[in-house]
Order: sequence, then C-alpha cells, then structure tokens
Amino acid sequence: MSKKDKNDDSANEQIDDQHIDNSEETTEDTRTVEEQLQDSLAQEKDKFLRLFAEFENYKRRTAKERSDLFKTAGQDVMVALLPILDDFDRAYNEISKTKEKDLLKGVELIRNKLNYTLENKGLELMELKTGDDFNADNHEAITQIPAPTDALKGKIIDVVEKGYRLGDKIIRFPKVVIGQ
Repeated sequence: MSKKDKNDDSANEQIDDQHIDNSEETTEDTRTVEEQLQDSLAQEKDKFLRLFAEFENYKRRTAKERSDLFKTAGQDVMVALLPILDDFDRAYNEISKTKEKDLLKGVELIRNKLNYTLENKGLELMELKTGDDFNADNHEAITQIPAPTDALKGKIIDVVEKGYRLGDKIIRFPKVVIGQ
C-alpha cells in the first residue's frame, strides 16, 4: 500500500466516523423533535377535551335554564289572574245563596273552565283545612286568635286567602289564622 492509499483510507475512516457522529446527532435531534411533537399533540388533546367538556356543561346549563323558564314563563300572568279566581269564588258563594240556579250554573261553568285551564298550565291550589299544622315556610299567618280547643293551639283555624303553586314554586302563600 502506498502512502497515498494510506491517506485515502484514513480520510475515508474519518469521513465514516463523522457520518456516524452526524447520524447519532440526527437521531437525537429527531427524538427531540418527536418528543416536542408528542408534547404539542398532548397539549392540543387536553385543550380539545377541556373545550368539549366546557361546551357540554354550557349545553346542559342552557337546557336547564330554558326548561325552568318554560315552567315559570306564565308566572306573571298567573299571579295577575289569582284575584280574578278569588272574585269568582266569592261570586259563586254569594250566588249559591240565591234561588237563581241558572245564574249559579253559568258562574260555575265559567269558574270551572278557568280553573281547568290554569291547572293545565301548572297552577295548583294549596289545600288547607282547619286543624292543619302551621308551617311558616308554606303559610302566611295574618293573625292569631285564642284557640277554641287545646288541640288547635299552633294549628290553622281559618284560611283567609287561598295559596297557589306554579310547578314547585309557591306564587302566593295562603293567608291563615292560627290558634294561640
């Protein structure tokens, strides 16, 4: 082997060594790029999942708000009609004392139709009677009178004004007299 051949071989070996070193660096660079891409992908997935969960919560919340709105949408109208219901009850009671049975039937038909329509829209009468327990959360005490018997102490003696619910919400508390 000549000196020139030896120099060529050593130059080739150096080139091969450099190539191996470069390929190792390239592999390391590739790994760091792949890791960066994996991290970036994981971050984007996390953002997507959070955004999706937030959107699902928004949909649920707006659906519940819409449902609640529909349930009580007519609340203002119902509250405005309650005095009319009271007037019909008073008229019915007074007309029932007369001998005009045809007039009584007419008022009764109108009253029943109004009650039926309002009940279909969710209005409920809160049924109370003498002797029921007084509950400050559900009743409004307008006065206290001495109880006729010991059994009626702290109980409802008279209902002055009827109470109504619209769905689960009380829109007018019944006004009651309680025994002392």
